[in-house]
Amino acid sequence: MIWENIKLALKDMMASKMRTLLSLLGIVIGVASVIAILTLGQSATKSITQTIVEGGLEMVTIFPVRSEKAANEFTEDFGNRLMNNVENIKTVLPVNSSSALIRIGQNSMTANVSGVLSSYAEILDYEAEEGLFFSLSDNMASRQVVVLGSDVAEELFPDGNAVGEYVSIFRNQAKSYQVVAVMQEKDSSFNLQFNGSVYIPYNTYAQRFIKPSIVGSYVVRVDEGADALAVSDAITEYLDATVGSDAYRIFSPASLADMAEQITGTFSSFLAAIAAISLLVGGIGIMNIMLVSVAERTREIGIRKAMGASPWTIMGQFITEAIVLTITGGIIGIGLGTLLSYLVADVVGWTLYISYTSFLFAAGFSTLVGVFFGWYPAMKASRLDPIEALNYE
Repeated sequence: MIWENIKLALKDMMASKMRTLLSLLGIVIGVASVIAILTLGQSATKSITQTIVEGGLEMVTIFPVRSEKAANEFTEDFGNRLMNNVENIKTVLPVNSSSALIRIGQNSMTANVSGVLSSYAEILDYEAEEGLFFSLSDNMASRQVVVLGSDVAEELFPDGNAVGEYVSIFRNQAKSYQVVAVMQEKDSSFNLQFNGSVYIPYNTYAQRFIKPSIVGSYVVRVDEGADALAVSDAITEYLDATVGSDAYRIFSPASLADMAEQITGTFSSFLAAIAAISLLVGGIGIMNIMLVSVAERTREIGIRKAMGASPWTIMGQFITEAIVLTITGGIIGIGLGTLLSYLVADVVGWTLYISYTSFLFAAGFSTLVGVFFGWYPAMKASRLDPIEALNYE
């Protein structure tokens, strides 16, 4: 019986192609809009998250706020205390930074000077192009050695061969530092700027460059495979308990990724809900077409009822026709929405992530639209009096 109803529905659709096309239009546009919005929303979320991941989700940066309370907590041994109280931390790197003028001969530029530990490059996967990053003994002895970021090396040594040369770094007075390494280019990682920076030993910075009143920042490297967001929350909880929330700021790419995912997800759902309204409009169009179809086929209904067809049989036929219409529109809309998503993603440079959940949502919702808006015309057809129907002109 169901298959017979489907064949009758398809036959009626083919008999009135223009009317079928117009009735499908609202469903096609609605489904295509929902598919495109959800798919592009997911693609945007994945692309943003991927960009953040490339910057290093496994990093958490703590910025002490200059105050007496913070100065007592954020000392040289803060990293050890943090690792003892918070799990899944691989290491904690103290970093002091300030800008300074760097010169060699007639070439000069202002760059960010960072005082870091000798393990800084290894922990951050920052590789040298020439030479070697300064050693632990360089730091212990507070030697005046410097490592140049790629942009700084290119500006000061356009002809290359920087390693072994001496540059002057000006703070209150000029001091000479020997270049021991030039680093490879590395993309910025949010608060970490690599190419435009120079690096000197942590102790050298504090003893020979500038004595900071408090450590500038701490770069926390999370254990591989650990949940960086959970670690960031644990660090926040620990610091709130020890120094209070006003004594520091914390930055975590993982929390940024999570926030970006929530924002884009909410925005996509909101737009999809708006687009779904067009499905309801399309459903009203389906209902109007079905009412016209009932009126046109009144005599046919009367004949079928006179031959013994039950009201449920008549109702089933018209509901099936409404469902076939909406499912057909849904399939076309899914194809159109996917094509539109591909074109938009290609133009803006996103990687396309197909939202198969949206396919199921669109198919299910269009079917419900068919049942809901096909119910009244089907019920009207099933209640027709066979005698009046046979006499209908």
